[in-house]
Amino acid sequence: QVQLVESGGGLVQPGGSLRLSCAASGSIYSIYSMGWYRQEPGKQRELVATKTVGGSTNLAEAVKGRFTISRDNAKNTVHLRMNNVMPEDTGVYYCNVLLDYPGGFREVWGQGTLVTVSS
Repeated sequence: QVQLVESGGGLVQPGGSLRLSCAASGSIYSIYSMGWYRQEPGKQRELVATKTVGGSTNLAEAVKGRFTISRDNAKNTVHLRMNNVMPEDTGVYYCNVLLDYPGGFREVWGQGTLVTVSS
């Protein structure tokens, strides 16, 4: 079993900053990528940012220049620095980990942390 613990969500004013963190623990063989997805009520979960073990980053167009994703491979943690947040950044942010096993990949999700951008 692999567990993900997320932290850092909350209420932030437009233009402000927030940092989300996610730590993976448990029976981890190898992690290929870690990242964040956002989901708004009634909508599909969408990618915000992911980073592979090799350092390749994938950022949603809407957050480029504002959000930064970083990983600590040794500690199995991933962070999302959110700067200049906007109301449309509001949603539940889910940590996503893609585990790399000899038999293939397995995806694990965190429980989600709510981010509300409002004045």
